Formats: sequence, C-alpha cells, structure tokens
Amino acid sequence: MNERSRLAPEPMPRRDFLGLSAMTSALVALLFAGIGMMRLPKAAVLPSPSRRFRVQLPESLADGEAYVPPGRAVAFYRRGDTVYAMSTICTHLGCVVRPTASGFDCPCHGSRFGPDGAVLKGPAPKALPWLQVRAIGRNAYVVDEGRTVPSGTVVQA
Repeated sequence: MNERSRLAPEPMPRRDFLGLSAMTSALVALLFAGIGMMRLPKAAVLPSPSRRFRVQLPESLADGEAYVPPGRAVAFYRRGDTVYAMSTICTHLGCVVRPTASGFDCPCHGSRFGPDGAVLKGPAPKALPWLQVRAIGRNAYVVDEGRTVPSGTVVQA
C-alpha cells in the first residue's frame, strides 16, 4: 500500500537537483561580484586629518611647558614672547613620545629627547623635527605638520 497520492509532488531526479544547485551557486556568485563592483569606486581608507591646522594656546601655558592639542602629534612651547612647535613622533620607529619635565620620552623603545627635541638617549637616530608655525591672532596659530623648519626657528607671539 505504498501508493502515492496524485497530489504529492513527483520526486526530483538527481540530475535536476544538481543542475538547480549549480545555477543557484552561479547566481549567488554573480550577486556578490556585483556588490563588490559597486563598492569599488569608494575609497577604502578613512580620510586623515589635515596636515595644517589651527590651535589656540591656553593663556596659562607657562614658559617651557608643553601643550599637545587633543588628537595631534605636535607639542607647542612658549619661550618668552616666542612660540615654537615640534613633532611628537619618534624618529626611531614612529611611536608617539610623551612630554616630560625634562623633554620627551618614547614609551616603545626608551629613546629620550631634550626640550629642544635633541636626542639624549637612543635608539632614535635623529632629533624630533621642528614644524612650521604661523601666528594668526592672540594665542592663535597655524601649524603645518608637513613642513619642517630648522631647529630653533620660533615665531613671535
């Protein structure tokens, strides 16, 4: 009594099942390829912050005290009525150095720099670069992280 009902669907032959599976796989592959091609024109990297930026130095910034703006790898110093800035990127392997009372310390490999950026202890091969600064108003400056200046170059406050 294994009679099939006339309403029951016919069993799918194996060859038809494999053909349908292959067709479905090809359509899915084409779908993902289309999605990938639509994403292609977009940049895959995030935009980096501008190399030139404005900064407002605090009124309370003391002579010889470092001011590092949030989110930037630049230290500003006031010396008398002059201002200068230097990069806080270690010249050894690119770690961000920390300002201290005696200069800068690299947390990665132990390099130490003086307050003028000169190497006090290696393995850093050269001094921290000084950056171009331009005064634009009272305690307001524009610094260009992409342009270095000779060590000792200052701007009138």
